[in-house]
Parts: sequence; C-alpha cells; structure tokens
Amino acid sequence: ITLGRSGNMENILVPESELADRGIQFFHANRGGDVTYHGPGQIVGYTIMDLTQHGTDLRKHLWKLEEVLIRALEGLGVGGRRREGVTGVWVGENKIASIGIHVKRWVTMHGFALNVSPDMEHISLIYPCGIKDAPMTSVEKILGRPVSRAHVRRELKKAFGQVFGLRLEGMPEGSD
Repeated sequence: ITLGRSGNMENILVPESELADRGIQFFHANRGGDVTYHGPGQIVGYTIMDLTQHGTDLRKHLWKLEEVLIRALEGLGVGGRRREGVTGVWVGENKIASIGIHVKRWVTMHGFALNVSPDMEHISLIYPCGIKDAPMTSVEKILGRPVSRAHVRRELKKAFGQVFGLRLEGMPEGSD
C-alpha cells in the first residue's frame, strides 16, 4: 500500500501493525493522489516520459493514461470509462484502475495500477484514492473467468502506442 503526497492516513482502515501482520508493506510515495494498493494480480505501469516531447499539459497526460486503460480494457471485453471529477478508470460504479503520477522538470514518474485478479480483501483495507464510495473491481471479476496477464499486457502495449503515437519496442510480454 502506498500513500501519495496528498494522502490521508484515515483512508487506511486498519493500523499499520495489522497491515504488517497480513504481510502487506506500507510506503509513503512522492506521487500525487491518496492511498493505493499495489500487489499480485495487478499490472502496474510506471511510465517515464519527457512531457516536453509530448505536451506539457498534465491534465491531458492523465487523460491519455486513462485512455490507454480504457482502450486496453475494451480489447479485453470490458467497458471502462472516466468518472467526472476523479482520476482513474471505472466500470459502472466500481473502480478498476488507479493513476498517480509525479512530475519533475516535465519528466513523469509513477503511473497506474490495473486490477486484473488482485486479492480484493487486501484492497478492502483502504479507501482507494481516498474515495469512500469507490468499491474496487477487477477484470476477472467482471468477466467471470481467468485472464492471461500476457494478454492484458499486449492490450496495454497496443493502446499505449495508439494513444501516445509511439512504437514500443523491446517491451517484454512476460508470462503469467
């Protein structure tokens, strides 16, 4: 579990000692946003980009990261969307992906966490992104079946290339 610069410890619903007892590590992060879970069953994408080459508009960059996730989910048969006033990607009223970045000298750090098949009990220990009415969901929960992480990575890679107008080379597909 990471807590961003603008995070509130009240959004972590159990004491740090209980997190440790459950084998969950806790870190303060220099990214934007509030509290986020990172763990097995997620695909975490930390994009490092020089925005002087891609437009120095942070809102547009966040929009593009959401668009990457929405298109990748579409390729998996999941209908993702934006939610007015908050960053991330949603399926219905449930959040499926969180985004938190840090920018220094127009170079981005950090990125997104997409729930493919995480331990939802671990995620229930926080108010993700500090949003109390944001139950989390996952690709596998929505589809009702296992999903290959390699397939998800291929969809993310394709969508990232489309949205940012880049040809990605040498990015490993990995295994499940």
